[in-house]
Amino acid sequence: MAASSTSLSVSALILTFLLCISSNVQRSSAAITATKNSTKTYTNFLKTACNSTTYPQLCFKSLSPYTSTIKTSELKLCSTSLTVALKASSNTSKLVKSLAKNRGLSKIEAAIIRDCIEEIGNSIDEIKQSLKILGNLTDPDREYQIDNMKTWVSSAITDQNTCTDGFDGNKISYAVKRAIRKSIVNVARLTSNALALINKLS
Repeated sequence: MAASSTSLSVSALILTFLLCISSNVQRSSAAITATKNSTKTYTNFLKTACNSTTYPQLCFKSLSPYTSTIKTSELKLCSTSLTVALKASSNTSKLVKSLAKNRGLSKIEAAIIRDCIEEIGNSIDEIKQSLKILGNLTDPDREYQIDNMKTWVSSAITDQNTCTDGFDGNKISYAVKRAIRKSIVNVARLTSNALALINKLS
């Protein structure tokens, strides 16, 4: 009888253990499925939003690393797109400032680069103003604040494009022109995408 009782106890323990494993596996499987579904939802949200921008492929490529932050929030989508544009603007500013230190620049090149540094600096300030407004949106003045934000971002795009206006009709070395223009075009496109996403808020 003792041996039989012991055998039953062992069998009961094994059965309980197996049930626990099965339950944990089911919970893990459910969690994985939920995560996959969420990831797909966030990705689809971003793709749909980016399709409304001027440069959808750049939009998705630049923002896809942040889908878990953006989720399906239009406000977070806008703030993230502005932050990405701000970071790109800062990197461009560093690039142009490094070019300004080149002693081989002509007087015309040096003057154009100085103007470009100023224009990029203005665009950085304008994007920061937009982010500040976005972080303090209130319902009573929401439309007014969004309009102000659009104005700031539009001004940032204008300043970015003005940076390369000095290239027209002036003798600028190909290397300097190419380095600045490539970076500015990328920044202007990112900022343009941010503006398109902000337009959807209203």
